[in-house]
Amino acid sequence: MKHVILFFSSNAGLGYAPVASGTFGTLMGIPLYWLLARLEQQEFVLAWVFILLLSFWSAHRAGEIYGVVDDGRIVIDELIGYLTAIAFVPFSWPSAIVAFLLFRLFDIVKLWPANWFDSNVKNGVGVVLDDVVAGIYAWLSLYALMSFFPDFF
Repeated sequence: MKHVILFFSSNAGLGYAPVASGTFGTLMGIPLYWLLARLEQQEFVLAWVFILLLSFWSAHRAGEIYGVVDDGRIVIDELIGYLTAIAFVPFSWPSAIVAFLLFRLFDIVKLWPANWFDSNVKNGVGVVLDDVVAGIYAWLSLYALMSFFPDFF
């Protein structure tokens, strides 16, 4: 079971990148975005909730295994954060890339309440929720950019 937990929490090993593991972990979101963008909204929501619950569980259990709540190898939180950033956005390469950049920006900056979750909730839920909040900020920014520059997306 330990290997299954570490497989999911590291996004199939991307979390083991020697540098910028969060950025590498977020990359898993792009092919998943391509697949999930084909779903109806209700199906997307079900898939998102499943991945969210998997993220809570695997991030928490991996933290116990590593002995560090938010170990750098745990990057499934980046995946659910990125999937939050692209929720209900039709797939295009510009939207995939801009969402990626916006999500990484907001994940690194950690505006409130992301910074609160990061500092105060010391378990898998806290590890994941700061990225979901960053994903919401990225989603709002992406939609704003899409409305100002519709021909780009």
